[in-house]
Formats: sequence, C-alpha cells, structure tokens
Amino acid sequence: MNAPKGHLGLEQRRELAETLTDAVLVPEVGKPAPAARVGFQVHFVERELDMMAIGGRLLSDAGQELDVMVIDIAVMDAAWQPDVRSQVIERVLAALAKSCGLEKPSPTWWVNFRVIDEGSWGSSGGVLSVLPLLEGGVFTEGRAKAVRAALGA
Repeated sequence: MNAPKGHLGLEQRRELAETLTDAVLVPEVGKPAPAARVGFQVHFVERELDMMAIGGRLLSDAGQELDVMVIDIAVMDAAWQPDVRSQVIERVLAALAKSCGLEKPSPTWWVNFRVIDEGSWGSSGGVLSVLPLLEGGVFTEGRAKAVRAALGA
C-alpha cells in the first residue's frame, strides 16, 4: 500500500493490517480462517509528496491535499474469477474508507489485482503452490473445488 507520508496514523495502520488481510483472505479461502492469516502480508509504504503525482502534477505542487493511494494485491494462482476479484477490490476499498472515516472510497485510490502464475511464488527456500494448502482444512470445500478446477488439478 503506497500513500503520502503521514497520511495514515499508527492506529489506522493497525486497523488496516487486519481489515486488508481479511479483505483478501475471506474471498480466497471462503471463510474467516485464523490459521491462514500468517500467509498474508500488508506493507505500508509512505512516499514524500514530491515522489507521487496524479494528472501529471506532483502532489507537492498540486496546491491542495489530494488523497492518492495505491494498493497492490498479489495472490497465488487460484480461482480468481472476475466476481471474486471484484469482491476483493470492493472489500479493500471499503476497509480503507472506513479506516479513513469516509462514507465511500476516493476515486484517486487505486487497487491493482495481480495473480502470480503457478510456479512463480517462492518462500521457505523454494517454490510454493496453492495446491498443498488445499489439504490443510483452511479452505471451504467450495473454494477448494474451485481452485482445483481453475488449476486443472
């Protein structure tokens, strides 16, 4: 998550660490799953106003406080049909609006949803796959079935 320096306070980041995790976790596995939380990371990157621009102008030159943020979501290849992606994006934007005390998300908050191809995600000294995770009981039966179908497994 990229935001102007000082835009989010400590308590907002604490709240967002949880709510942004849930915004992706619940649609991915089909339910709130405390055991799966460790597989999700949120990175808060603060940028100086002269390091962000919108509409061809640096925020430092815009003459007003623009509410620009970019949230980049990267997920392992699984069953990410357009409706599930939409659900994740809407949940992320709603969590951000709530944390910022707004009724609705700003049009200058952008969310990028990226799926990392099977075999292109690594941790713990090797390449990871979502398939072994399906056997751990974290995914609902419906989500596990959808993931297997999407990956041809």
